[in-house]
Amino acid sequence: MLPQDLITQHFRLKPAQVKALKKLGLTTIENLLMHFPARYANQSESVVAKVISQGTRKGWHKRVPMAEMTLEDLSGKRIKAIWFSQAYMAKKFPEGSLVRLSGKSKEYKGSLSYTNPAIELANGTDMTGPLFQLPGNRGLLGNLMPIYPESHGVSSLWLTYAIQKILKSGVVESLVDPIPANILNKYKLPTLQSSLIFIHSPKRESDAKAARKRFSFQEIFFIQLARQKARLAYEEAGAYQIKDTPILPVPFTPTQAQDQALGAILSDMKRAHPMMRLLEGDVGSGKTYVAAQAAYAVVQNNLQVAYMAPTEILAKQHFDTFISIFRHLDISIGLLTGSECRKFPSKVDISGHTHVSRTQLLKWIADGSMSIVIGTHALITESVKFKNLALVIIDEQHRFGTKQRAALTSKTSAVEPLRENTAQYKPHLLSMTATPIPRTLALTIYGDLDLTLLDESPPGRKPIITKIVNPAGRTAVYEHMRTEIKNGRQAYVICPRINEPDPEKELALETKDVTSEVEKLGNEIFPELVVAGLHGKMSAGEKDEIMQEFANNEINILVATSVIEVGVNVPNATMIVIEGAERFGLAQLHQLRGRVLRSSHQAHCYLFTSTESRNSKVLNRLKAIGQAKSGFDLAEEDLKLRGPGTLGGGKQWGLSDVGMEALQNLKMVEAARTEVRLILEQDSELSKHPQLAVVSVLKHHFE
Repeated sequence: MLPQDLITQHFRLKPAQVKALKKLGLTTIENLLMHFPARYANQSESVVAKVISQGTRKGWHKRVPMAEMTLEDLSGKRIKAIWFSQAYMAKKFPEGSLVRLSGKSKEYKGSLSYTNPAIELANGTDMTGPLFQLPGNRGLLGNLMPIYPESHGVSSLWLTYAIQKILKSGVVESLVDPIPANILNKYKLPTLQSSLIFIHSPKRESDAKAARKRFSFQEIFFIQLARQKARLAYEEAGAYQIKDTPILPVPFTPTQAQDQALGAILSDMKRAHPMMRLLEGDVGSGKTYVAAQAAYAVVQNNLQVAYMAPTEILAKQHFDTFISIFRHLDISIGLLTGSECRKFPSKVDISGHTHVSRTQLLKWIADGSMSIVIGTHALITESVKFKNLALVIIDEQHRFGTKQRAALTSKTSAVEPLRENTAQYKPHLLSMTATPIPRTLALTIYGDLDLTLLDESPPGRKPIITKIVNPAGRTAVYEHMRTEIKNGRQAYVICPRINEPDPEKELALETKDVTSEVEKLGNEIFPELVVAGLHGKMSAGEKDEIMQEFANNEINILVATSVIEVGVNVPNATMIVIEGAERFGLAQLHQLRGRVLRSSHQAHCYLFTSTESRNSKVLNRLKAIGQAKSGFDLAEEDLKLRGPGTLGGGKQWGLSDVGMEALQNLKMVEAARTEVRLILEQDSELSKHPQLAVVSVLKHHFE
C-alpha cells in the first residue's frame, strides 16, 4: 500500500460508497489519512446495536415532539433511546439497521437508556473483527473512538475501519514530513508519523490535542508559504511610480485613521515595485474617501485606475460617488458591467453621464483616454485592455477568488508603452473589505497583503440602537417605523428568502420571504406608505430603478434579501428590521446593520428571531451585535461564541476544520508567518527545502 494509491485498489466499495467518498474529497490513501475526526466519543459510553422499532410522540407536559427507538445490542440486551424536539430521528434509521449510539446512558427498568445520543449507521462494516470487539480488546483504538465527518453512503464507522487498516499497513512510515525538523523542535510539535497515529488512535485526550495542534500549524504554515511566494512573484514585476500630487480638497475633515491609511498607500505607490495592501474598514469608516484619493493621485500622473465591485448595484453606486467627487475636474470615468456601459462626462451634458456602446468604451480604455473604469466581473473579460493601468482597487475582496484578482492585475499590456518595459509592469493593488474579520484570519488568508485598519468612524455619527425583538414587541416596532417615516426617514426590512418557502420543509414556515412580506406590509400594516421589494433575481435594470426610487425617497420601506448587504448607501434610511436574524452570521448582520449608519440621524436595528430559535445560545450570539463596539470586536466575539469551524461560513476561506482551529491562537498564526518569512528570505526558490516545494496542499488551497 502506497500513499498515492487509489482507495479502490485496497477496499471493495459499492457505487454509493465511491460517490460518498468523492463528495468528501477522498480518492487516495493519503486523502483518507488526512481526513481527521471531528470529535471523539468515549467508548465506555457507546454501543453497537440493531434497531428493533421506532416511533414518535409528544411530551406529557410541554407537548414537545420526540422520537423513540428500541434497539438490541450484540448480547441481546434491550436499549431505549429518545430524542427531544427531533421527531425526524424516528424515520432516519429503519428497523433492522445496525447503528452505533454514543452518549451518556443509565439503567432504567432493566434496560439501558440514552437521551439525545449521537447515532450513526454501522451497516456495511465488519463488526466482528478485532477493531470493533467489546471492551477489553480494542485493537489499535484506545478508549476514545474517532467520529469522522461522513456522507450518505459512508459512515464514520466505515471510515474508522478503513483508516485503522491503513495505519496497520505501515504506510505512514513512508510519508515525508514536510515541516522542517528545527521548526517542529522549536514549537514542540510531534512528527507527521506520530501525529497521524495520535489523531486517529489517541490513547489519551492530550494525544489528540497535540496532533491537532501540529496539523493546525501545518495548514497555516502552508497557506502562508503559498501567499508569501505569490507576493514575491508579484513584486518581481515593476510598477508605475506615483509621484507626489496635491490631496484633493474635500468638504469634511478626514479622520486620523483615514489620513494614516492614505499616507501608507501613497508611500507604497512611490516605489518601483507594486503595492499589495488590504484596507480593512468597519462599516461607515470612510474607505471610499481613501480609495478616491488614491485614484486621484494616479490620474494626476496620467495613468489609469480600475475599480472592481462584486455587484452591479455597488458598481453603479461607486460610479455615481466618483462622479460627485470629481465632477469639477477634467477626469473621465467609465462604468462597465454585464448589462450596460456608461461614460462621464457626457458630450450632451458635461455635468452628467450617458450610455455608450461596449465597443466604444473598450476603445477609450485601450487608448488611455478613460482614466477611471469602475465595473463588476466584466472588467476581467479578455476583451478589456488598458493602456497604462497603474492601480487596481477591489471592493469587498472576499467576494472575489484569487484567480479573479490575478486576472485584473494582469491587465498591463500597454498599447503604446509610456516608457520602456511597461508591458511587464504590475498595477498597484488596493483591496478593501468592510467584512469584520478576526486578526488571525486576516493574517492567514491575506498573508500576501499589508494590512491597514480604518478603526474610526467619521465624527457626528451616533451608535446604532440594536434590539432583539420577540413576537409581542413586533407591533411597537411597526409603530416606531411609522413615526420615523412620518418624520421623513426610510426603512429596510430584510428577509432570508425571496419567495414563500415550501410548506412541506421542516422549520421553513416561520421564515419570512420578500414577496409575501411586501404584500403584507403594503396591504395590512402600512397601507398608507409605499412598500417595494428588491432581490438578486431581478434584472439589473429593475434593481437600479428600485434603488434610485428608494434613494429619491419615493419608496418608504424597502423589503429586500441580503442583496443590499454590501455598500448600498441611502443616508435617509435610518431603520432596519432583520427577519429570521438567527439565520445570518454575525458578520453579515453587522454588514446589514451598516446600511443605516450613513448619516448623523439616530439609527435603529431590530433583530427578529423565529419562535423555534429563541434559545439562550441564539440570544447570546445576537446580543453580541449590540454589545460590540466595532465590527472587529464583533468578529472576535463571533469566533469565541460559535467556534472557528462556523466562523462566517468558514469553508469559504478554503480552510479545513483543523485549520480554522488555529484562528483561536494568534501566536500560532504569527509563528507560522514568521517561519515562512525566514525560510523565503534565505531560500526564495525552496531549493534547499524540496519537501516544501512539492507540497500538494499549496495546489489544493490556491489554484
